[in-house]
Amino acid sequence: MQVIITANASAAAAHAADIVERTLAELEAPVFGLATGSTPVALYQALIERHRHQGLSFAKLTTFNLDEYVGLPPEHPQSYRHFMQRELFDHVDIEPANTFLPDGMSDPLEAGNAYEALIEGHGGIDLQVLGIGRNGHIGFNEPTSSLGSRTRVKTLTRDTLEANARFFAPQEFQPSLALTMGIATILEARSILLIATGEAKAEAVARCVEGPLSALVPASALQLHPKVTVIVDQTAAGRLELRDYYEFAAAHQRELHQATPGEAP
Repeated sequence: MQVIITANASAAAAHAADIVERTLAELEAPVFGLATGSTPVALYQALIERHRHQGLSFAKLTTFNLDEYVGLPPEHPQSYRHFMQRELFDHVDIEPANTFLPDGMSDPLEAGNAYEALIEGHGGIDLQVLGIGRNGHIGFNEPTSSLGSRTRVKTLTRDTLEANARFFAPQEFQPSLALTMGIATILEARSILLIATGEAKAEAVARCVEGPLSALVPASALQLHPKVTVIVDQTAAGRLELRDYYEFAAAHQRELHQATPGEAP
């Protein structure tokens, strides 16, 4: 696991955008896993700017989102399909037919298997983008989720419901169920990029990177993956015990890749 500590949230988004751009350039038909939530928005804004001003193209990209609320149609303003259209898809040259999310209006007991088959049919995910919840969840894999889980329905915790309540009007229906890629599904991605910013995520980041492997902290399962990059700003890195080492290692990685141009970190 490579931990990169940036000066601020803007720098974290820019570094993440560099990785996304490089991966797009390296692959003929890239397949990305994408995330929703507040943290990825800055990444998507950076990618939109590069599309508009630097010619970054998404025309060959296929995407699979991590999750979707059960019971919300795609056109609902709080659905994750609507979020992705608003925050990314409507602003770049991606083919609409190549953007996939779990179907929150289908039979939830069948939708998971269908989504798994769809991902497999596209050859698997090359780069999975993740955020992290304050309780350590990735996707909607809440604490105690099986580390071997596949795409399925999950009941959201009170903490997650409270964190997301700000997006819903006081009397508006807020789903307590979601379809989410499982932890095993996420771990099958060829590479993983986790972004976290802000002091509120510091404890979750520390437990993900340095804590014991535990179903109580689903993100800790990323320790099992051979190619994970964790990008955090100064405040999200605030509780990392080995922070000095990560900064020391990052400096040496930069020197290594400067000596071997063309290779991705």
